[in-house]
Amino acid sequence: MIQRALYVLAVPNLELSAAFYRDVLGFTIQDIGDPGWRMYVRDGCRIMAGECPDAISPQDLGDHSYFAYFVVDDVDAEYNKVRVHCVEIIKPLRDEPWGMREFGLRTIDGHRIMIGKDLDE
Repeated sequence: MIQRALYVLAVPNLELSAAFYRDVLGFTIQDIGDPGWRMYVRDGCRIMAGECPDAISPQDLGDHSYFAYFVVDDVDAEYNKVRVHCVEIIKPLRDEPWGMREFGLRTIDGHRIMIGKDLDE
C-alpha cells in the first residue's frame, strides 16, 4: 500500500521557485532544516525542492519534464488563477475523452504540471 506520495524536484533558484509555488499555485513554503531545501505544501500534496543550479533544465527533457498531475475540486478556478499570473500554459483548458477537464502549465523552473478535475463529479 502506498500511504502517500511526495515529489522531489531539483530547481535552479530556490527563492524564485518557492515564490512561484506560493504566489501562483497557493502552496505554503516550509523550511526543513537545510538551507538548500524547502517543502512546498498544499492540502495533501508535498513537494521537496532542492536548489541545484547546475542541473539539466527540465525544459531540455522534453516530454519527460512532467512531474505531477494535480486533481482539484475546481479546475476552472485554478486555470483562471494561474492565467492572472501570466504563467506559461502548455495545454489549454479542455474536456478530454478520458474523463478529465484539464490544462497544463510550465513552472518557473521549467517543470510541467497537469491540473484537472474528473468530469463525472
